[in-house]
Amino acid sequence: MSPPITAPPRPTLAVPPQPRWRVWGSVVSVMPHLWAWPLVLSLLFVGGVMAWLRSVEQADLDSQRAEMISDALSLEAQVSSRLDAEAGRLRTLADVINGQTLSRDAFAQHALVLDGLRRFWISVTWLDANGRIVLQVPDDSIPAHSSARSGVEDRGLAGHLSAPLQAGGGKSAGLLVARYLPTEVLRQKVPWWLARKYDIRLVDELGEVIASTVDGPRLARQAWYRVPAGPSLPQAFLELSARETIKPWWRTLPVVLMSGFVLLIGGASWMLRRQMQSVSRAEEAWRTEAAWRTAMEDSLAVGIRARDLDGRLVYVNKTMADMLGYQPEELVGAMPPMPYWPSNELDLAMQRHLRNMAGQAPSEGYESRWQRRDGHILEVVVLEAPLVDAKGQHIGWMASILNVTERKRLEERERKQADTMAHHSRLTMLGEVASTLAHELNQPLSAIASYNAGVMNALSREPASDPALLIALKRMGEQASHAGRIVKRIREFLTRREPQREPCDINQVVASAVALLSREIARHGIAVTTELDASLPMVMADPILIEQVAANLVRNACDELAHAGQPRRVHVQTLLGAGGRFAKVVVTDSGPGLGGRTIDQLCQPFYSTKSDGMGMGLAICRSIIELHYGGLDAEDASGGGASLSFTVPCLSPEDLEEAA
Repeated sequence: MSPPITAPPRPTLAVPPQPRWRVWGSVVSVMPHLWAWPLVLSLLFVGGVMAWLRSVEQADLDSQRAEMISDALSLEAQVSSRLDAEAGRLRTLADVINGQTLSRDAFAQHALVLDGLRRFWISVTWLDANGRIVLQVPDDSIPAHSSARSGVEDRGLAGHLSAPLQAGGGKSAGLLVARYLPTEVLRQKVPWWLARKYDIRLVDELGEVIASTVDGPRLARQAWYRVPAGPSLPQAFLELSARETIKPWWRTLPVVLMSGFVLLIGGASWMLRRQMQSVSRAEEAWRTEAAWRTAMEDSLAVGIRARDLDGRLVYVNKTMADMLGYQPEELVGAMPPMPYWPSNELDLAMQRHLRNMAGQAPSEGYESRWQRRDGHILEVVVLEAPLVDAKGQHIGWMASILNVTERKRLEERERKQADTMAHHSRLTMLGEVASTLAHELNQPLSAIASYNAGVMNALSREPASDPALLIALKRMGEQASHAGRIVKRIREFLTRREPQREPCDINQVVASAVALLSREIARHGIAVTTELDASLPMVMADPILIEQVAANLVRNACDELAHAGQPRRVHVQTLLGAGGRFAKVVVTDSGPGLGGRTIDQLCQPFYSTKSDGMGMGLAICRSIIELHYGGLDAEDASGGGASLSFTVPCLSPEDLEEAA
């Protein structure tokens, strides 16, 4: 005995996972505009950043304005305080003049006048009650003073402080006017840190600059704020212009970076869109190809399976799954023994499997027996071929499976039909032989009957004839006549002709059939009882053919009871059935019954329950009854056994009158 075939160890062929691009393609097909999401989210992010920058800019502007207002109010308070102090000194000087303690000559040398001129006064003018200049320090007639004063006045417009002069009795004695430079006031009173932070100007109602800490006009982009200069400088405003300008949010570095980011994300989104379109086209092509392949595989009448080198099923097509009564996913991943291997052939199937795994499967294919899920056996032809991957490595086996069950069944049916035709040919030959024998035996039987009659006539004339001999000869003549009638009926039955229907008594036909089988009934020891309905009307039938049908049913019942135990009973009954239009003949036996067989199975040509039967009796009987427009039926008897019956149409009174 050769050792069993074993398969060498091989790397297994795992079921490949779903590719990532396929999952991505599925997402793309569900959301075709997914490529725009990064761009939209980026734009929302950039919009949020820009809104934040705008809010920061506004907050900086508000903070700068609040700080500018605070600084302007503080500086205005300082300038007003200084001017109020200077106005107080001028009033003190006016009080000295009012007290007539200061002469005109001493006015120019007075400490208050000199101190004021040293600080920021340009000149001090003493006016009388009529508005004429009494005295002015410095004097405009002196060129040196005029030149010096001109250099001072070029530094901006001059302002003035005034203090009234009074004589005795509260009368006005004139006016003391001190001119000063607002620019000097700003230069002296503006702190250095405030001068570095703001451009400070004194402007009038029309916006003309009175004094300024810087040269040149205010720039349009500078933030500024004005406050009234106070009662010391009526119709003048203190204006602060911030030197540090807050850039607009759209001119800041984050905006530039965000713009570059938007351009980059726009380019990336465009590239992503092209990539997704390419993936969509590839997925669509893959889906089309997969649909074509699936349609082709499903339309095939050939089953396809793929196995790895361990024998595991990694793929089956729908045809193979339907062939076995499973779903494809129920078979994928199965390992030997396979669920479709017949349980009584597992060893043989395993040997065949190991042979195939070793690469020794026949190249022309091999036949096998598989079992469907419902238990039916399939005859298949399997053709195995190596499964090679793209690298040329052997990774498994691919097989095509042909279901040849129907072909085998057809071959078996053809074989049975050939046997049946041969049997039918033999029966035809037997019928011809029987017809020939019936024809040939008719003359010898007639001669026997004639000789018997002659002997009986001769012996009857002899006075010393033995009565017992005469009785025997009489019986021999009766049997010869009976044999002649049987041969005649067989010949008429075998002759191809239409039934010769005529009015006949069904009870008489049945009784004649039972009498015809009396010797056979007696030989088997069977008790045959008859129950004939005398009220039955006449039937329109061929009495010879109907007699043969009744005789065949009784004979079959006797054959069934021949090997049965006691009691052996056959009951023959005639009755009116089918609404009074048909006469019914029922033959009931006490045998084993039909065993679940139907009348169609019993009447099938060449089907017989007897070892020596030809299977034509009931088939011919059914044909005869159907020619008479009746029916043949079979059922299990209520008390056990089988009950076979047939019907023939009854004659109506009108039919009897026509027949008469």
